[in-house]
Amino acid sequence: MAEGILDVVIVGGGPAGLTAGIYLSRARMKSVLVEKQGPGGSPALSERIENYPGFPEGISGFELVDRMRRQAENFGLEINAYNPLNSIKDEDGVKILEMDEGELRALGVIIATGMRPAPLGVPGEEEFLGKGVSFCATCDGAFFKDGTVAVIGGGNSAAEEALFLTRFAKKVIIVHRRDRLRAGKILQERVLAHPNIEVKWNKVVKEVLGKGTVSGLVLAGPEGGGEEEIKVDGVFLYVGNIPNTEPLKETVELDGNGFIVTDSDLKTSVDGIYAAGDVRSGAIRQVVVAVGEGARAAMAAQAYVDNIKGTAYI
Repeated sequence: MAEGILDVVIVGGGPAGLTAGIYLSRARMKSVLVEKQGPGGSPALSERIENYPGFPEGISGFELVDRMRRQAENFGLEINAYNPLNSIKDEDGVKILEMDEGELRALGVIIATGMRPAPLGVPGEEEFLGKGVSFCATCDGAFFKDGTVAVIGGGNSAAEEALFLTRFAKKVIIVHRRDRLRAGKILQERVLAHPNIEVKWNKVVKEVLGKGTVSGLVLAGPEGGGEEEIKVDGVFLYVGNIPNTEPLKETVELDGNGFIVTDSDLKTSVDGIYAAGDVRSGAIRQVVVAVGEGARAAMAAQAYVDNIKGTAYI
C-alpha cells in the first residue's frame, strides 16, 4: 500500500463507528476512528438502555458504549478524539479527509457521524439555552430538583427522559403536538401511570419565557389558537434530529432531510465510502441496529480495500 494511506478511516465514535472499529481491527486493517468529541455518541447520554440484548437488568448508555470503546482499543484501534471532519475528497480512489488537526488519506471511509437534536425555532429558545433550555436530561436534570420542568416531544427519547426527570423534579409536563404518544408501549404505560407526569395533548410551544432563566412557556394548538401559559423552571427538547452531514454535502448523495443515501450494502454514491447508524437515510434508530450496521459496513469496506490492494496496491 502506498505510504501514508490508511485502509479505512471511521468517522464517528458512537455504537456504529465503534463496532466498525472492532471488526476492522480484528481483521488487522490499518484503521483510525476520528470523532469530533469524545467517543460514545448520543447513547452515552442515556441514563439506561433496557432493550440491548444480553443485559436483562439494563445498562447505562455510558457504560455500554465505554465497553465498546475498550473492546475496540483492545484490538488495536486508534481513536483520534476531538478532531472534527471538515471535508472529504475522492482523488483517483484515495479518500482525502481534511480534519481540524490535519489530513488523513485512506482507501475506504465509513461515515457514522449520527445526528443531533433539532431546535424548536421559537422565541426565547436560543436566549435561554443553558439557562433552563436543555437537550439532555441526564446532563442537566439534577439542576431542577423539586422544580417543575417541561419535556417537549412524544417519542421514545421524550418518554425516557420524562421518566428520568421525575427523580429530581416534583412535576414533569410533557407537551406533545398529537393526541397520543409515539413512544413504545411500555414507555407509554410508564409515563401515563406516573403520578408526577402530566401530558399536555395537542399543544406546541410558541415561546419560551423568562428573565435571566426560564420561567414558563406559551403553548398553543398545532394550528394556532387556544394559547395558554404554564410556569416551568426548565425545558427539555426532544422534537426531532438533524443529521451530522454538513461536511459531506459536496461528497455523497443526501436525501431531502440531509441523511446519507446508501444501497443495501451500506455503500454511498461514492465507491469506497459507506455509512452506518443514525446518519443513514431510512435507518432504524436503535443502538442494536447501529451496531449491526457498523459490522456490515466494516465488512463491506474490508472487501473493497482488499480488492484494491490485490490490484493497484500490491
